[in-house]
Amino acid sequence: MTTGVEAMDVRTRAGGGRLAWAFVERQTNLWKRYWAWEIVWLVYGVVNTLAITFIAKQVGNEGTGASFDTSKLVLFLLIGTLVWAYLSAVLDDISLVVTWERWEGTIEHTLMAPVPRALHLLGMSVFGVLHAVVRTLLIFAIAIPFFNIDFGSANWLTAAVVLFAGSFSIAGLAILAGVLPLLYPERGTQMSFMVQALVLLVSGVYYQVSVLPGWLRVFSHVSPATYILRGIRGGIIDGQSLADVWPTLLALGIFGALLIPLGILTFMAAEHWAKKTGKLKRQG
Repeated sequence: MTTGVEAMDVRTRAGGGRLAWAFVERQTNLWKRYWAWEIVWLVYGVVNTLAITFIAKQVGNEGTGASFDTSKLVLFLLIGTLVWAYLSAVLDDISLVVTWERWEGTIEHTLMAPVPRALHLLGMSVFGVLHAVVRTLLIFAIAIPFFNIDFGSANWLTAAVVLFAGSFSIAGLAILAGVLPLLYPERGTQMSFMVQALVLLVSGVYYQVSVLPGWLRVFSHVSPATYILRGIRGGIIDGQSLADVWPTLLALGIFGALLIPLGILTFMAAEHWAKKTGKLKRQG
């Protein structure tokens, strides 16, 4: 016979997915409310993609030797800018989870609500990934007519699987970065953007990791973005199959398995400390 407590547990588990999705819906409504900013970031993403990729076109026009493959450089930079547009959007949406609440004046209501923090962060992560996919596809659709690129050898399945696998690790990293605004109300948001800058620097977005100084190249090995870029470029530029990129997928799987639980546990511990010390407030 099912007891009342067991029945309540079943209803709680069944409602967990709806609770997490509620944050996706709420964040979607917030983006609708601030639609002008979405246009700003979309335009910025398009301009950034075009500007960086036009570097390769200029190199081709000026010439660097008969053996230089300009089309490969164009594709290399295009993939880098598009992947970074995706990664930065995910990092923004998730790492600013506390900042959003402060902007809206709802931090007390949200963080004191009887909702498991893991479901809250899961909902924000799902929204961040979906939002990043839509924005990146729009940037790609707008930018691609400017260049004559041959995708004949591209393995889109490999690229899609690498991006899917890498999204977990980036979400975990973003949750960790989201702890900073919670601990430091005055400067935490700026610190979160510094994390993004470091990821951009060491991950080979606009250049091969091999050009970095040796001491800086070490950090590229602990950046999930390095492996995401490597796998997607391998699939699209070199036509690599899933079997060819399995070491990259394995690395991303390990990153995701470590960073997501670590991020959630760290956020919960930081939240407890913030409540205890009075840091859980709207302004610094």
